[in-house]
Amino acid sequence: MFDKILIANRGEIACRVIKSAQKMGIKTVAVYSDADREALHVQLADEAVHIGESPSTKSYLLADKIVQACLDTGAQAVHPGYGFLSENSAFCEQLIENGIAFIGPKTHAIEAMGDKITSKKLAANAGVSTIPGFTGVLRDAEHAVEIAAEVGYPVMLKASAGGGGKGMRVARDDSECRDGFERAANEARSSFGDDRIFMEKFIEQPRHIEIQIVADSHGNTVYLNERECSLQRRHQKVIEEAPSPFLDDITRARMGEQAVALAKAVDYESAGTVEFIVDQNREFFFLEMNTRLQVEHPVTEMTSGVDLVELMIRVAAGEKLPIEQKDVQINGWAIEARVYAEDPARNFLPSTGRLVYYQPPQEDQHVRVDTGVYEGGEVSMFYDPMIAKLITYGADRDDAIARMHMALDQFVIRGVTSNLDFLSALVAHEAFVSGNMSTNTIAEEYPEGFDATAAPLTDPGKIVAVAAALVRSYRDRAATIEGQLHGQRRLVPDDWVVILKGEQHAVSVAAAEGGYDVSYEGSNYEVRSDWQFGQLLYSGTINGRPIAVQVERHNQTYSLSSGGQMSHLQVLTPREAEFMQYMLVKTPPDTSKLLQAPMPGLLVSIAVKEGDEVKVGQEIAVLEAMKMENALRAERNGVVAKVHFEAGASVEVDEIIMELE
Repeated sequence: MFDKILIANRGEIACRVIKSAQKMGIKTVAVYSDADREALHVQLADEAVHIGESPSTKSYLLADKIVQACLDTGAQAVHPGYGFLSENSAFCEQLIENGIAFIGPKTHAIEAMGDKITSKKLAANAGVSTIPGFTGVLRDAEHAVEIAAEVGYPVMLKASAGGGGKGMRVARDDSECRDGFERAANEARSSFGDDRIFMEKFIEQPRHIEIQIVADSHGNTVYLNERECSLQRRHQKVIEEAPSPFLDDITRARMGEQAVALAKAVDYESAGTVEFIVDQNREFFFLEMNTRLQVEHPVTEMTSGVDLVELMIRVAAGEKLPIEQKDVQINGWAIEARVYAEDPARNFLPSTGRLVYYQPPQEDQHVRVDTGVYEGGEVSMFYDPMIAKLITYGADRDDAIARMHMALDQFVIRGVTSNLDFLSALVAHEAFVSGNMSTNTIAEEYPEGFDATAAPLTDPGKIVAVAAALVRSYRDRAATIEGQLHGQRRLVPDDWVVILKGEQHAVSVAAAEGGYDVSYEGSNYEVRSDWQFGQLLYSGTINGRPIAVQVERHNQTYSLSSGGQMSHLQVLTPREAEFMQYMLVKTPPDTSKLLQAPMPGLLVSIAVKEGDEVKVGQEIAVLEAMKMENALRAERNGVVAKVHFEAGASVEVDEIIMELE
């Protein structure tokens, strides 16, 4: 067994590998860029080596620097995590040439399966069902249009070396095909250093289901059942679960057997994932094989009891698998939600900055949090915007969903905008709860993003009761302080008015042991909590049922969030409420003539110049942030009056890129 390994990655996956290695008694070496100098994975590792500047192309993608770090520290093996160099056969070969083990498959398997064009051909030869399409390399945008006419729209343009949703575009006509080819190629070049693009027929209403396999160097291969990964946004997985609510035992076995056959066809070793597209009739087609650990591996670990990272290390050290296919069971249900620094209300644009507050839910046998950040740390513009992976485990799917609801409500993040409210709404959505979902669900249900303040309240009484209890707590404290100062008792009224979504609601609030009793619209709410002033999470019970509500106070306005729904409320005395009708409402400034940067990033291109006429929806600039290209479009017709930046410039959030007249 190895004495010391180096993790050629960052963030939550680096921390995840470090934990398993330390459990095994193996020392760890972290590598870091300028931006990650104070990162959590650097703090957790036994040693850390600086490998370059903040952009990944100048640090985490530099194989020479990582090999040298191994030689300098005496690391005997490298775990690549996912992304970066995890599926780079040249990097694997370079390690081997220097006597360093690669904790992953051998070079020939990486080359065969890491290239999606080659892997499709091999899969077909191994008897695996494949999607119709063009397995050659598309020369340019016009070639893509020509091939699309033969395959038939809709088509999927995919980076041959891609992964993680990068370098993928769906095209339904020639215009989308040309644009999609350019976007996919640019993202693939930026993320993987390889801009080869191929094409597949796009299957309508598909489900994305994958099989986890693991193999050793002694000819043993097993599949650890499936993961359902259908809830995706822009081809990036958002919610994953194991097992799938859609598969039956016969289909599961067929998919598993085909995955094992493919692995054996390339003499695969280590952990890997064979991904399938599944139609509504449970017919499945090979999508790709990822020759690395997947982001969503925790749900497999929770339901199988297997530590995949430990198995990868043991296989790389030459050990046999400790399990056979007959040992593999499905125990319970696990769900993973990817927590990102992004703004769902602005069509999921990335958010960067300092994590002023970062308080994940308490971990136990039912809740797991894989993260690479900490309170006070930074979410950088240079890398993927993932903050954490939240995993819940239950005896069955309903149990796992219920635990996910509570865990998401308890997850506090401030300083950057996160997708927590969106995740809460998603796991409560009928499509997810029923299991009747596809990879199109998010795009169909949330085409313009998600605004938690616009979501209809399923239980307004709960929010009103908590707001009333909060205000009464503050008023009781103020009365106590004032009474002490003036030597007299100050009485706090029981009758209040809650203003919610412009409507006034009369409530009555009475102090009770451990909290308050709130009367609202003929119903009584026993609100009990040990909440303390200033806390962002209001935990307790209402009528004996557990609640978790996130709280922000802005003078007389309270912002309460729970279950993917955010409400802005005011709680006033009846007299104060009378005067509210006379209060002036501030009109927001008109910014329709300005193109502002929706996030910090790099201006890849400017498509117009001063004096040009533009139309609504026209692409006028492209901004790259967190390895994704974002097209910026005109929100109104007009003429370009002034362009403030040139292509290649870095811009900050809300900075004015150009003005229209």
